[in-house]
Amino acid sequence: MEAPLQTEMVELVPNGKHLEGLLPVATPTAGSQRVEGPGRSCVEGEGFLPKSPSKEPHFTDFEGKTSFGMSVFNLSNAIMGSGILGLAYAMANTGIILFLFLLTAVALLSSYSIHLLLKSSGIVGIRAYEQLGYRAFGTPGKLAAALAITLQNIGAMSSYLYIIKSELPLVIQTFLHLEDWTSDWYTNGNYLVILVSIVVILPLALMRQLGYLGYSSGFSLSCMMFFLIAVIYKKFHVPCPLSPNATNVTSNISLVEIDKDEAGLQAKTEAGAFCTPSYFTLNTQTAYTIPIMAFAFVCHPEVLPIYTELKDPSKRKMQRISNLSIAVMYVMYFLAALFGYLTFYDGVESELLHTYSKVDPFDVLILCVRVAVLTAVTLTVPIVLFPVRRALQQILFPNREFSWLRHVLIAVVLLTCINLLVIFAPNILGIFGVIGATSAPCLIFIFPAIFYFRIIPTEKEPARSTPKILALCFAALGILLMTMSLSFIIMDWVSGTSRHGGSH
Repeated sequence: MEAPLQTEMVELVPNGKHLEGLLPVATPTAGSQRVEGPGRSCVEGEGFLPKSPSKEPHFTDFEGKTSFGMSVFNLSNAIMGSGILGLAYAMANTGIILFLFLLTAVALLSSYSIHLLLKSSGIVGIRAYEQLGYRAFGTPGKLAAALAITLQNIGAMSSYLYIIKSELPLVIQTFLHLEDWTSDWYTNGNYLVILVSIVVILPLALMRQLGYLGYSSGFSLSCMMFFLIAVIYKKFHVPCPLSPNATNVTSNISLVEIDKDEAGLQAKTEAGAFCTPSYFTLNTQTAYTIPIMAFAFVCHPEVLPIYTELKDPSKRKMQRISNLSIAVMYVMYFLAALFGYLTFYDGVESELLHTYSKVDPFDVLILCVRVAVLTAVTLTVPIVLFPVRRALQQILFPNREFSWLRHVLIAVVLLTCINLLVIFAPNILGIFGVIGATSAPCLIFIFPAIFYFRIIPTEKEPARSTPKILALCFAALGILLMTMSLSFIIMDWVSGTSRHGGSH
């Protein structure tokens, strides 16, 4: 990529970075002209670099130390999350073929939008999502980007902590072989989610750099790989259809005893129809599928911070990291959805792990899977919290240098608010649907496209050039997706046809 003709404004991403320990900022050479842009308002690590026609523009004096592999782990961990637990339910309401088409389309579009982000950041020398919005539309663009990131990642963290709230009591009860519900504090999900937030999540969230979380991200991915293997294994060991006596024990664990004589006739009658996969399905619940799948591939707020900390960074290298991460998650998502769906068919629930309780609530393998998923989502929360803290700093403290007190307080306040949201949230599907239908299309489709259109100079790419026309079409697709999904969800809520409208 050609270097800009003029020296560009350089800004550090306020993602735990500060001026301490950095080399003195270089003074512009004689004759070089400083760009007066919106980014000038941020003093946290800003500086100017002399033009270098033979190299890509440098963004900061901060030298990234995170390797290619660790960056893949971090970005994959940011992509992966509790969305994988809802994809089998999505497949049950779209059919295998339609699901595969939608998943492929969302994955490809996510990769393209990352390309738009990286190209825009390369032009203006900015590696903060909010500052790209500032450069494109001034303060309204900055606030819109920060708000979308905050809503999206708070929704993600809420869904992760909701899994801890609902699954950890089941794990403890199964481990202690408690057949009856108890009121002890260690089986109360509300107490447990607060405990995990304080003991595990908060210390990791206080780290100043994302690169330090590479090892925990790798371990988190290993846990989800174990989940995938278990889902595939269970497909061949769970009977279909399940006995009608099998009951969901999400709120009350009781030992399921199957009366084969009583259930046999009905099982044989319904087996042919129930245990047949659907390849193309449209129903009222299909409205949830697109936002759930869009939510499953959102990693865009984390892309630029990971880019900043990358060793020997380049747009091509970061795009390879993004493509590899999306490809790995694409395969994991499809296999988990396929085998989860083929195990329970239309009986699958919006949270896949709960469905396995219909078979045997004391299954040792499912117990291990629950522990693995709990570990994975717990270790993902700190990764997702970083961009939210940065967005809040951009809005509330744009001209302040790094402060440990502010760094800690923002994390504590965020976790406190999210815990309150999780304790009183109706269900995980509502979180997926509403957040996925609003902030996810903005971050994946709309913002990268309109930022690209505004930031790329017209002398480099005219307004009617093919890349900019494609970017506008991309943004229009995002608006259509958001409008359609929200209207379907609202109509579904109003009509009362949602079978998951109640609380867990």
